[in-house]
Amino acid sequence: MKKLVAYLTSAYPDKNFTTDLALSMSENGVDSIELGVPFSDPVADGPVIEKANHLSLENGFTFNDLIDISAQIASKVDTLWMGYMNPFYHRGMTNTIEKASSLGVTGMIIPDLPHEETLAYADILAKNSVDVISFVAPTDSHERIRTITKDAKKFIYLVAYAGITGSGQSEDLAKTIDSIRQTTSTPLYVGFGVNEKTANDKIKGADGVIVGSAFVDVLLRDNLTKGQKIDTISSMARRIKDTINS
Repeated sequence: MKKLVAYLTSAYPDKNFTTDLALSMSENGVDSIELGVPFSDPVADGPVIEKANHLSLENGFTFNDLIDISAQIASKVDTLWMGYMNPFYHRGMTNTIEKASSLGVTGMIIPDLPHEETLAYADILAKNSVDVISFVAPTDSHERIRTITKDAKKFIYLVAYAGITGSGQSEDLAKTIDSIRQTTSTPLYVGFGVNEKTANDKIKGADGVIVGSAFVDVLLRDNLTKGQKIDTISSMARRIKDTINS
């Protein structure tokens, strides 16, 4: 069964909505939820997720909102924290990892944390059974891929193209996927540019897909009620899950 990971901007429009949406999505084919930590400069994210980040911050997002949401969902659906290093480092990485573990959060996705710097936290991560997800890009050499994937846990995040999320670019990933398969048995998920139209193509050779901008775009639609947003996103998740497993 191919896996579906869904990114959501935490606490937009509010934390109770994020909780309800995450649980609904888990009932509609989503295997893991990435709770995005709103940040003022999300350098790897495109305009859709960037806008949601800014709106959540304007609404008064605090790290405690992330904690509250995680406490409600992590026992019911596999939960990861996706954010940039600044908010985590500001709280202290040991404290952040320990808190994540205590809530049942299983992984962290930190786009601006280089692989070599991740290794500095290996002991505290292992002690708390929290994994930092490793990134591989199509521009990485075979030797670089070997270096990154030898320590990879939970799943490898294959960036589908060089650029930002949601830009709709496309690259031939076959060579990169083959290189990854030669170096590790860790599951491989493809992210960036995955939506209903592209999911069937992106899943080729992979074990799962990561969808973000397509879901967050619905969050930003002012013409929908909260209930309509939950129904629309949950239905989209079900269709994507069925597509990648058809």
